[in-house]
Amino acid sequence: MIKRQIPNLITLGNLFCGVESIFAALVQNDVTAAALWICAGIFLDFFDGMAARLLKVPSELGKQLDSLADVVTSGVAPAFIMFRLVEEPMKALVPLWGVILIMIPFLLMPLFAAYRLAKFNIDTRQSHSFLGLPVPANALIWVGIALAGLVANNLTLAIVLAVAAMFTNILMVSEMPMFSLKFNFKDMSWKSNSTQYIFLAGCILLAAVESIFFKPSWVVLSLIILWYIFMSLLQKKHAE
Repeated sequence: MIKRQIPNLITLGNLFCGVESIFAALVQNDVTAAALWICAGIFLDFFDGMAARLLKVPSELGKQLDSLADVVTSGVAPAFIMFRLVEEPMKALVPLWGVILIMIPFLLMPLFAAYRLAKFNIDTRQSHSFLGLPVPANALIWVGIALAGLVANNLTLAIVLAVAAMFTNILMVSEMPMFSLKFNFKDMSWKSNSTQYIFLAGCILLAAVESIFFKPSWVVLSLIILWYIFMSLLQKKHAE
């Protein structure tokens, strides 16, 4: 009985991190802490399914609980972080409609995330790969931007990010194939894992370029997810 609950406890840890992230953003106004809490939650999210498989205790309850935790940690929490980031630049906008236009994509983020997770739970086509951008991947885009402190008081950048947020929201619920990051450990050859090898090489290159030519920052998280989207688009075009 205890063994069966271990994956669920890990999932609840993910949910706890999401709640702490929201608290840090709204109450403490600490965007950095809020973003780090999301990172911790996504880290735990990676291991709950693995724990269930290793312990041989997969369950429908765990699957539903995982989605509920992801809605909070990777859907609601990033929206509050982005609200805090664009809050200061928005003060330059006197018309109320201008503020609303900037905020809509971030306010919709939890709704798109919830819809994507519900869709994922009932879609049998997504057992080994994804259709649409995974919710934690979307969250990491905004976590990287938050930790890098890119918005500051720049209204133009805030508007650009709002447009980008609407794009990633739509991408979450789209039918665009996204390749799986999991290696085929039974056959580590180039033929079986070429996409994963290329993606990994690109991630290492991005991290190296940022470290050598720019001030190291967490923005590399955002760049890695954008690289993932770009590679998925290329793969789709090649398949066609």
